[in-house]
Amino acid sequence: MEAFSSWESLLLGVMVLLIIFWMRPGIKASFEHSRKAPADWMAVLVPLGLVVLFVIFLMVVV
Repeated sequence: MEAFSSWESLLLGVMVLLIIFWMRPGIKASFEHSRKAPADWMAVLVPLGLVVLFVIFLMVVV
């Protein structure tokens, strides 16, 4: 696969900028919402721990 030509790179860059500007209000609102949300680390640690235990189980079985 060959590299993009200069006009394709320029068009891709313009499209990325337009998408960022189009989604900017939603991104700003989600950042504001995440600042106000309480920290709930157990919601991350429990599934992560279960995945680690499952991988260790798979390694022991094989």
